[in-house]
Amino acid sequence: MTPIELYIHIPFCVKKCLYCDFLSGVFDEKMQRRYVAALCTEIKYMASQVHGVEVATIYVGGGTPSWLSEDLMDSIITTVKSSFRVNPLAEISVECNPGTLSAEKLNVYRSVGINRLSIGLQSANDDELKELGRIHDYNRFLHTFDLVRKAGFDNVNVDIMTGLPHQTVEKLERTLNAVTMLRPEHISAYSLIIEEGTPFYDKYKFDAVKQHAGMETEDLPTDEESYHLYKYTMDYLEKKGYKRYEISNYARGEKVCRHNIGYWDRVPYLGLGLGAATLYQNRRADNIRDIYKYCEIAEQIAEGKEISTELSSPFYDNEETLSKKEAMEEFMFLGLRKIDGVNRSDFFNMFGIDIEAIYGPIITALRNQGFMDAKEGRLFLTDIGIDVSNQVLAQFLLDK
Repeated sequence: MTPIELYIHIPFCVKKCLYCDFLSGVFDEKMQRRYVAALCTEIKYMASQVHGVEVATIYVGGGTPSWLSEDLMDSIITTVKSSFRVNPLAEISVECNPGTLSAEKLNVYRSVGINRLSIGLQSANDDELKELGRIHDYNRFLHTFDLVRKAGFDNVNVDIMTGLPHQTVEKLERTLNAVTMLRPEHISAYSLIIEEGTPFYDKYKFDAVKQHAGMETEDLPTDEESYHLYKYTMDYLEKKGYKRYEISNYARGEKVCRHNIGYWDRVPYLGLGLGAATLYQNRRADNIRDIYKYCEIAEQIAEGKEISTELSSPFYDNEETLSKKEAMEEFMFLGLRKIDGVNRSDFFNMFGIDIEAIYGPIITALRNQGFMDAKEGRLFLTDIGIDVSNQVLAQFLLDK
């Protein structure tokens, strides 16, 4: 059986955060129920299209999946398990926001096999949470975390952010101290990115330009300050026993996110739900992004109607077969995000050629510059290489 991963997108939020450009929005319960029914139809449809596979991980993201009522989450996971062959030890993750969970929801999560939760804290400072447009304060997060532990979850991630407007080392240290004292198994530490189309872009776009140009800023940390906050986070977490295994992710013991590891290793995955991305049999595809069109297609399928499409799925908006060069580029881009880097033998097994035959001069140059190193059959970025990873990874683009 070939292992695959499932990503399931829930595009609903209590309200949209000011920095967020994800495909999500505020919809009433009627629309939520219609969407979940459509999603379950897509799950069944896609399960009928793939054969000889076993689901290794399931990740329910958004949006705010925990905003769904417990019966809807039950319906989604139950549909997956009745439609696909799911490994009994599969990692099943759900993204959650403080204030959207209850003891009842968590009990249902446990009963259907959800075994990993990711809680979006972002900051332990209420002024920063307000600036970000989050729906919770720090005390509400603490209440949520307590509920999660009392429900028996022993694989929990907490998201935090660095590079926030007016963020200081002292504020960041308060967040890091508050989170590590709770001892979650996993911490994701992301740097704020000012994305077009968000309220933050309207408010901070000129500051963001100055930041990227290395100039003095008014509200955002300067580029140098952002780097210092990033390094401070890494050093603090590692001293507290969290091992960094990817540029932005840290884990205690063996509690890495298996779903993310699969993504960086290019394990095939199906994206289910609005706008979700798929990589299967070396084909990339994206689902349609119009929620009403998505639901209409699912409802027609549920009624037994045939949908005319030239793509592999009527839910796809686009689809392409990756060339060998594109697949090699992805292998390097994604794999080198991991602290352990990429495995030479994996490259050979996937592409039938030694990695040095394709990237030899680039690897040699990067090693001579101190950006890359090798050990026990693996190639990986050094700390200096990770600091300038965007520039380093761009070296692995191949001439078409």
